Amino acid sequence: MPYLTATYDNGVVLASVLLAMLASYVALDLAQRVRIAERHLALAWWLGGSLIMGTGIWSMHFVGMLAFKLPIALGYTISLTTQSWLAAVAVSAVALAVASYGRFTWRRLLAGALLMGAGICAMHYIGMAALDIAPGIEWNPWWVAVSAFIAVAASLAALFIFSWLGRPGLRHKFCLQVAASCVMGLAISGMHYAGMAAANFPADALCFSAGSLVDGSLNKVVVVATMMLLVLTLFVSVLDARSRIATSLSKANTELSVANLELQRRAFLDPLTGLPNRVNFEDRVAQAVARCERSLAHTAPGGPSRKLAVLFIDLDGFKPVNDSLGHAAGDAVLIEVAQRLRLATREDDMVARLGGDEFVLLLEDVGDEAGCLQFTRRVQELLARPINVAGRMVEIAGSIGVAIYPEHGDKGSLLAHADAAMYVAKRSGGAGYALFEHHMSADARAQLGLQMELRHAAERGQLELHYQPKIDARTGKVTGVEALARWTHPVNGPISPVVFIALAERCGLIGALGDWVIAEACQQMQRWADEGLHMAVAINLSAHQLREVDLARRIGEHLGRHGLSAQSLLCEITESVAMVDVEVTQRLFAELKALGVFLSIDDFGTGYSSLSYLRRLPAQQLKIDRSFVNDLASSADARAVVDAVVRLAHALGLKVVAEGVETAAQCTVLRELGCDEMQGYYFARPMPAQSVQRWLDARRSEFSSR
Repeated sequence: MPYLTATYDNGVVLASVLLAMLASYVALDLAQRVRIAERHLALAWWLGGSLIMGTGIWSMHFVGMLAFKLPIALGYTISLTTQSWLAAVAVSAVALAVASYGRFTWRRLLAGALLMGAGICAMHYIGMAALDIAPGIEWNPWWVAVSAFIAVAASLAALFIFSWLGRPGLRHKFCLQVAASCVMGLAISGMHYAGMAAANFPADALCFSAGSLVDGSLNKVVVVATMMLLVLTLFVSVLDARSRIATSLSKANTELSVANLELQRRAFLDPLTGLPNRVNFEDRVAQAVARCERSLAHTAPGGPSRKLAVLFIDLDGFKPVNDSLGHAAGDAVLIEVAQRLRLATREDDMVARLGGDEFVLLLEDVGDEAGCLQFTRRVQELLARPINVAGRMVEIAGSIGVAIYPEHGDKGSLLAHADAAMYVAKRSGGAGYALFEHHMSADARAQLGLQMELRHAAERGQLELHYQPKIDARTGKVTGVEALARWTHPVNGPISPVVFIALAERCGLIGALGDWVIAEACQQMQRWADEGLHMAVAINLSAHQLREVDLARRIGEHLGRHGLSAQSLLCEITESVAMVDVEVTQRLFAELKALGVFLSIDDFGTGYSSLSYLRRLPAQQLKIDRSFVNDLASSADARAVVDAVVRLAHALGLKVVAEGVETAAQCTVLRELGCDEMQGYYFARPMPAQSVQRWLDARRSEFSSR
């Protein structure tokens, strides 16, 4: 059967395609407004957005119809044309409704795509039915099927793009949205013109709706009016987004200011007892010594002199409490001890907790040794009183070392000498006290021997790296490991990193130790890669390494020597070290970033807590210190601080890692707060390199059996 030959106005066709792209861009923007707005605003954006987005899509279809020419006069019935517009609005309502869900699944995407595809086909073919043709249009079933497939595929692509562009922290979002709009516009246009290709018009056909809705200038009016409507909508959306960002930033700034004050407060306080920590105590000792020196300088010869004393307290019998009754009972004991020490001291004195079961007291304006020792005995009596822990009476005692200024040392050695005296009291059986004597400094000689052995520990094979896995909070997958140095002494056995790293820093070995860690970590990554295991490794950089001008070059040489990608290495710098000299830190971070090495701020919240400095450092990651994670499940304050830090980090484009995760409750809260990665004993303890693969295999088996 002969058919009429169809032609198209190329200019109008181009206008319809551009209109489809603009409508797609506005649709993507509206989807984000619907998704992030409050409930009542989301409903308003959904209703208005459905109308505007549907009008944009329908206008593309209608303009495309106006571009279509036959040798006979054409026209479109108003009722069916209106129905096709309503179908477009309904399609848009479905799309925005699906886009408003916070989490996309393939089942939801596919169902939404089928509904949208059916709606788009309804819009198109109802619009074609508006051509009142007799004899009727003969349809090519293959082209109809192609147009339906394109409609569903375009809808699925649109919904996928909605979900993709909705991810937080996406870079170059504007360019990606423009590119996505072009893809969506071409897909929508492709469906329309595939549907037009499916229509065959008999040669003897007549159009009984000729002249209706086919004014020569109508296509221009529709194009201009629709574009103005879309642009106006986009303009309002941009204003709304900017207003929302300004409001959000203002609120975030207020919350972060409060959080910053809380972080600064916590940086100098022990999180469990609320007592000052070591940093705070040492600063107070320096100030007290300065006041004491001024007092001595103005005291007449033979006149009364005022001194100060430091008491170093280590609890006796505390470990059995922890082992038998649990850490909660141990924490209760420490809190009670802190309260008793507060009550025992004067207002001008200071009580601090150094960590574990160690406390220190600073007594200012003391008269003589006898008075100081009398106070020490009173403290012992207070500590010896039973403590009620969950209905059980717990008895502990304290070994106390006493050092007095100026007889027992300067401000730099006073705490160490009180510590040495405490160990003498401890070795004497505990539950006693000792006044510092100079022969007690013999312990320093033992430290010297340990220092000499540490110099040769690496070459003797006593040093080893252990690796603690880091877990993606959302998927549960292993994202990498953190390398941690371990020293096994041939006589003394395992020596705590707290001891030997501090020793290395004091005696100038930290640089050599840091170089060994870098070299060993790179060698291990190569060994794993040779075995088919590609594992990212994080290492810690010390303050000493931060000042080495060639550190970045040497790290690059190690990576190149082992054929490793720079992105497989992550360098962690503690917050307190990073903030000591921000200019030096910036230089090193810039050099490492140029290599492609990932960078992290470690132990955030324990040092300066300078939120403003984070903007100046090109880090990719922020690690929340374990002290904020410990009471996360039970403390609203800790949760508020972590929440503020997570949102700040995400606003700055940083990933957030929580360390010290030990319970399922902590893990759940961190996931709810949007933490990106976690590590801690809840997942795995640090382990030797040869155990990592076995642990990974066991973890895969555990997941596959669930």
